Amino acid sequence: MSTAEARELARDNALSFLHVSKPEIDLPADTDPYAPAVYARGRENLDRLIREGALAQDARPAFYLYRQIMGQHAQVGLVATASCEDYLHNRIKKHEFTRPDKEDDRVRHIEVLNSQTGPVFLTYRASATVDELVARRTAGEPAVDFTAADGVRHSAWVIDDAPTIDLLRAEFKSLPALYIADGHHRSAAAARVYQSRQGAGESGWFLSVIFPHNQMQILPYYRVLKDLPGGSAAGLLEKLEPIFIRKPGSGGVTTRKHELGLYVAGQWHNLHFRPTFAATSDPIEKLDVTLLQKYVLAPLFGIDDPRTSRQINFVGGIRGTAELEKLVDRGDYACAFAMFPTGIEDLMTIADAGGIMPPKSTWFEPKLRDAMFCHQLDK
Repeated sequence: MSTAEARELARDNALSFLHVSKPEIDLPADTDPYAPAVYARGRENLDRLIREGALAQDARPAFYLYRQIMGQHAQVGLVATASCEDYLHNRIKKHEFTRPDKEDDRVRHIEVLNSQTGPVFLTYRASATVDELVARRTAGEPAVDFTAADGVRHSAWVIDDAPTIDLLRAEFKSLPALYIADGHHRSAAAARVYQSRQGAGESGWFLSVIFPHNQMQILPYYRVLKDLPGGSAAGLLEKLEPIFIRKPGSGGVTTRKHELGLYVAGQWHNLHFRPTFAATSDPIEKLDVTLLQKYVLAPLFGIDDPRTSRQINFVGGIRGTAELEKLVDRGDYACAFAMFPTGIEDLMTIADAGGIMPPKSTWFEPKLRDAMFCHQLDK
């Protein structure tokens, strides 16, 4: 979410948590979002919400169950604090690099607010014991239940009885690993704060929501490009011919791995990687985002590093292929690639092997809602 979008959403709403998570919206428009005054304003806003009773500290330690329903999809995660030591020793596994500037921003936000105000999105290989417990507890009335403006329903249940807490702790202790789905910068920042504070207070733990892998919904991450190799749509299609089997498009809809959609000059084309390009057992090399980068974006478009290139941008799958058509049709970009989503099994396999996925490989939906849960580092 951009600062401009946040400013508009929070307008005339003193209770919006955007005043905490993006506090630059309360300062002049030309304010550097990384200025010390921004973090100080975030702390003021968090303290105000606590003072006014909008946020309240629970009376005793608890786990929570957090259910999200988005259309036909539902997922239930355990809200808990995860161990910074487990993160540092790779029991909580990563699959992305972090950017120093974004990581530094999260560190300053945690330090000044003395709180983790946004959870890390973790996943684990599903456990029948946890599944049964979750099904039983979520059959009761939730403590919190609302549908947000975007249509996503959010519900939460409190688990504060000692036997269930002990069972959950034992079950998760027995798991070989947790995996970061979304929130690499938040978890890295939490670990840095933990190290700088030498484990004082609650700094050894970071706020998380942990979902079973078989409930994850991953949407594709689309690519939009500024220029056309060959100078025209026909020139691009000619260059793609040795790499793909091309068929008439179907509105950018992709139904399986190694299938892409290309939108250029007002038309969709359906592209299938020729078998030789995907003939590898390497879990990173056979990802569609890797194949596209290796055989198309680098050699044809000259994009060696998609993290820094100004010739490429990325569009989350939640926006749909209509967004790609709009961006190309109005001339912002020359063409767009629609992707098939990366699988959660691919993510875990790569993380287990210590691999790093290409940038913008996954888009998880629904997103976790800030402000439902916060973790204060010093009480």
